[in-house]
Amino acid sequence: MGLRNTAKRVRLATVVAAVSALSFVVCGCSFIGGRPAAAEIAEVHVDSPQLRDGKPLPREFSCKGKGTSPPLRWSTEPLSAAKSIAIVVDDSSASGAAVHWVIYNIDPRTTLLGEDASSDPPPGSSQARVTSGKAGYQPPCQDKGNYRVSVYVLNGRVPVKSDRTLREILQDVATQTIARGRLTAVDIE
Repeated sequence: MGLRNTAKRVRLATVVAAVSALSFVVCGCSFIGGRPAAAEIAEVHVDSPQLRDGKPLPREFSCKGKGTSPPLRWSTEPLSAAKSIAIVVDDSSASGAAVHWVIYNIDPRTTLLGEDASSDPPPGSSQARVTSGKAGYQPPCQDKGNYRVSVYVLNGRVPVKSDRTLREILQDVATQTIARGRLTAVDIE
């Protein structure tokens, strides 16, 4: 039992560090992984037919409902340097931080994903193992929390290897980000 709790704490610490690194680098607040602090990051408009910024996460996208990934749309000015898209769904709640979905290497011409895209991801894309240790969308369960759905436009592709950690993948996303946008749901309906 002690080993299980230690492993859980180590995994949580890794997730918190990875999400923090991604947040600092993408906001231009730090110099990690070769990205200058003053790097210009273009804006991506993110919306969804079923999610509203600042409103509750619909129950169907949580473990209390169908547990499917939400439908998303995004738009940005044409970026000739765009080589791929990454989407990260994470949260901060009373029980700590967690990453629920990381899908990356999406074709840069893609501007939408339908509901439950994690079950049928776009061709050529990959999904990381998230906080739970599983790949694909792992629905949030905490009633109270901030659930962030972030879309990143990258100037490269994230290397795909079976032994890559969540932290390594998030670091690659952070260092290659040239545009970003986010929707934040507050609590679960």
